[in-house]
Amino acid sequence: MEFEQAKNKFIQTWGALGTQWGINKTMAQIHALLMVSPEALSMEDIMGELYISRGNASMNLRALIDWGIIFKEYKTGERREYFVAESNIDELARKIAKERSKREIKPTLRVLQEVSSIEETGSTEAAHFKTKTAELYEFVSRADSMLEKITDYKESWITKTIMKLMK
Repeated sequence: MEFEQAKNKFIQTWGALGTQWGINKTMAQIHALLMVSPEALSMEDIMGELYISRGNASMNLRALIDWGIIFKEYKTGERREYFVAESNIDELARKIAKERSKREIKPTLRVLQEVSSIEETGSTEAAHFKTKTAELYEFVSRADSMLEKITDYKESWITKTIMKLMK
């Protein structure tokens, strides 16, 4: 496989993967492009490489900056802004996990807590519902606590531990 083919395949695959971790395809493709670029890219570079509009590029770059997985870089004598991706894979995984917790797990915990605190009506169905949603709340809460503890460490043992668990 030639370099350009491999690069395009990676960008497309990362784009599809990104939808699994809660971001849109273009946002993930921009991230992929920046990850594999040896130097910072301007918005125009990104637009040209991915064939996207200025508005689409701008909106998705802002979102990636908000996630903390890309950064602006300025070059002396240049008016353009340049962008680079987080280069440390452990840090990238940590930031994605924290952001997903904030956007997905925490809201789910709030809903589970709310629905599991219904008033007792004496019905078997309501009692079962309350029990199961309370159990789910406890499970998700423990999982989120564990994720927070893991992501609070900035050392590379996170990736090593995950890889050991996958074997």
